[in-house]
Amino acid sequence: MLTHGTISTNVALPDRPGSLGLLASAIGAAGGDIRALAVVKSEDGRGYDDITVAVPGNDPTDLLNVLGAIGGVEVLSITPL
Repeated sequence: MLTHGTISTNVALPDRPGSLGLLASAIGAAGGDIRALAVVKSEDGRGYDDITVAVPGNDPTDLLNVLGAIGGVEVLSITPL
């Protein structure tokens, strides 16, 4: 049986067309399922988003590694739900 853990993460990314789409595709490639997304603010060329993601199992390490590999993306916080 496949179990999922859910996390809430706050990320900063370049505020330019396609950045959020790239981030969403990377989450899917890591096996994550976006459950909620809120664009919090745009400031100094950076976008700040809150994203709730269901991840396979209870370990978000793969997801965090994938996000960290995207140029300009910074994971600011992560909270298990």
